[in-house]
Amino acid sequence: MLTYPSGIDLSSSTLRYLSGLLAARRREHGTRWRRLAADRQALLVLAHLRCGHTYAQLAAGFGIGLATVYRYIVEAVEVLAALAPTLQQAMTVAACKAYVILDGTLLSIDRIAADRPYYSGKHKRHGMNVQVIADASGRLLWASPALPGVVHDIKAARTHGIIEALTEADVRTWADKGYQGALGTTRVPYRGRWSTLPTGMRAVNSSHARIRAVGEQANATLKSWRLLRKLRCSTTRITDIVKGVLALHLAPSA
Repeated sequence: MLTYPSGIDLSSSTLRYLSGLLAARRREHGTRWRRLAADRQALLVLAHLRCGHTYAQLAAGFGIGLATVYRYIVEAVEVLAALAPTLQQAMTVAACKAYVILDGTLLSIDRIAADRPYYSGKHKRHGMNVQVIADASGRLLWASPALPGVVHDIKAARTHGIIEALTEADVRTWADKGYQGALGTTRVPYRGRWSTLPTGMRAVNSSHARIRAVGEQANATLKSWRLLRKLRCSTTRITDIVKGVLALHLAPSA
């Protein structure tokens, strides 16, 4: 396989942050020797998460075996996932905001038509449902564990306890029509055809849509990590990958 130098659109502080975590992990486990130093392992993992490079591409580029690439990535993702904020920790941050925006996003996966639990009728493709909380400026605050794409947004929010947590923290929340019936502090648009709604309700829905549109930036932030645009790994690993990406995004030095 041909190889060539490439770039990753991340800061050097992100590399140092992950490298420090991996070095600490090696000291904790008493690792004496590895094919790659901690900073090179960190670079490999960032290339996988940010650019979506495959195991074969990384193995050729770093001069190591496929099994070693797999172990390095799994190890790093586990370290990062353990640092991702919990829902309660996210509520502590959200409580300091004027309001937050709740939205669901579908992470596309590589599945066949027979895998119905992962097929989203809304998006017309296979994927995993992830709930995202953003602040009023569209900054990503939290991302939920992944559920099969067949799960609707309101069911996913209830499964994760998001609606209850937002209500208990008294955080005003804006969400789309997919969260009808959420109640608590969550506000959704009026239901019905635009042409049949009274003028006042139309104005409320228009204002509601402008607020929610900002929350799309959080979904875009999540998917700027190109691996999340088309996942080809086991669905059991996707939650940890999402948590790992969230931890990197929220890292103090990133």
